[in-house]
Amino acid sequence: MEPNSDQERRQAHALLDALPAEKLNAVRTLLEVMVEPLARSLALAQLEEEDLTPDTAAALDRARASLARGEGIPHDEILREFGLKQ
Repeated sequence: MEPNSDQERRQAHALLDALPAEKLNAVRTLLEVMVEPLARSLALAQLEEEDLTPDTAAALDRARASLARGEGIPHDEILREFGLKQ
């Protein structure tokens, strides 16, 4: 972890320690909401990596390379394709 991140983490812990008990639950809930998508996506990525066939892994590599080159499909186009937008 970067030194700046360590300092920010210590400051966040100090702020948590200074919170009155009645506000701690609200902050904990907020942190859970902020962390959950990351935890869920990491768990999903691990499951996906374990269950991939070589062909699927190769297709994902090609797709990621395409996105890195900026060749992705715009969101509006996907919505139109599924009839969710005109």
